Amino acid sequence: MSRLVRIGIDVGGTNTDAALLRGATVLATVKTSTTADVTGGVANAVSAVLVAAKLDASAVSALMIGTTHFLNAVIEGRQLEKVGTLRLCGRATRSLPPMIDWPEHLRLLVDGGAALVGGGVQFDGSPIVPLDVAAIRDACRDWSARGIGAVAIASVFALIDARMENEAAEIVASEMPGVSISLSHRIGRNGLLARESATILNASLHALGRETVAAFRDAFARLGLFCPLYLTQNDGTLMGADFAERHPVFTIASGPTNSMRGAAFLTGLTDAAVIDVGGTTTDIGMLVAGFPRSRSEGAEIGGIPTNFRVPDVYSFGLGGGSLVQAFPLSVGPKSVGFRLPEKALCFGGDTLTATDIAVAAGLVTLGDPARLRHLDARLVRDAIAKMKADVEGVLDRMKPSSDPIPAVLVGGGSVLIDGHLEGTSVSLRPDHFGSANAIGAAIAQVSGEVDRVVSLEGTTREKALEQVVQAARARAVEAGAEAGSITLAELEETPLSYLPGNAIRVAAKVVGDLAA
Repeated sequence: MSRLVRIGIDVGGTNTDAALLRGATVLATVKTSTTADVTGGVANAVSAVLVAAKLDASAVSALMIGTTHFLNAVIEGRQLEKVGTLRLCGRATRSLPPMIDWPEHLRLLVDGGAALVGGGVQFDGSPIVPLDVAAIRDACRDWSARGIGAVAIASVFALIDARMENEAAEIVASEMPGVSISLSHRIGRNGLLARESATILNASLHALGRETVAAFRDAFARLGLFCPLYLTQNDGTLMGADFAERHPVFTIASGPTNSMRGAAFLTGLTDAAVIDVGGTTTDIGMLVAGFPRSRSEGAEIGGIPTNFRVPDVYSFGLGGGSLVQAFPLSVGPKSVGFRLPEKALCFGGDTLTATDIAVAAGLVTLGDPARLRHLDARLVRDAIAKMKADVEGVLDRMKPSSDPIPAVLVGGGSVLIDGHLEGTSVSLRPDHFGSANAIGAAIAQVSGEVDRVVSLEGTTREKALEQVVQAARARAVEAGAEAGSITLAELEETPLSYLPGNAIRVAAKVVGDLAA
């Protein structure tokens, strides 16, 4: 790892964490409250970690941010832009319209009208029908008249040959100057409807992406930080801020991924369970070869089926801010969130939280323990046991087998879990466990990923695989990787016997170090 000075930031629902590293050495970590405007809390965390490390802002080489900002926007249905959807297809593909499987409330917010026009390619790259330029121009005029500011373009088998999508994008850009355009071959994997939905979702977040990145840059400039800015992706790798503005959907699942990568870095373990207990939720996932295990099926975001890969993580409502009820006993899923410092009993508030239970049990020292003397000892004991049992139950479902495996506890709320976890060979809580998410962001590499179907007719298997790997390398360089450091991380090859032409599906992923 290079000796670059990097600040990693992770924005959670309750806390914003920051970690400052020089190479592989953690110089300082801090935890501050998340603010309603997000950027205020980020600026506070960065300022605090610079003070803690006794470093000037000019010494920082790069900033890395992991944020749930875009995921929260989808789940809450806010700040989403109306999107015009352009599908390039033949006659048979028009029976299922775009957004047919979206939740109704999100479809009404985002649907700016769809145009299903002639175009698309077969699995071997041959055109289904010629691109219908006139129909595209007509759709653009309609969208312009209705003030649509974002367009999603999806073509049948675009991952085989993206030229029609690119040509359609040029037409849209000429007809609608300044419009935001999302192309499906840059967003999703094979499978038209899910890839199209991911593209529409990305387009709906374009305006928020520009606004958020601009706000981050402005906040950092006020702190004297003018170094490159990166956002972490769903797979635990980085993308440049400019790239993130155009692809905000890639950040949707970055929070749990950062924690898992940070856990691997802090412990040296490459295969283990990671239990990340935050202020609002607990996320449990598996490390495989140092990276989070991915879900075999596509991600469902806010009820919308998509097909880009995300970590296989189970999340449930247990965290430091979880509300505790005595009769019947319950901990979570409701939480006081970032209001913990004002709501919890130990801080002078009026709400019994999981943090209060941990303080009363002597697991952590926070606030004023004297404020908790009235708590029934049995309630404290039973609540501690319940939180541990809830974690053990989920962990048992997530493990690849019944054999004991190492478990790493990270996140500020991990102090809620007392003792050895059932089903683990060892339960570790490493140094800097409370800021593992921010450390994971700081150490992240840059990746490039391509998934496409190729025909082996007229070529060799080796050449076909190399073409896909080279395309993935090009995407990694575009996202900010140093070309000479790029290595192949994953290469999947699946024969498609149901297609003619000796077709195979190839998925390649490469990773590389951040370019200086």
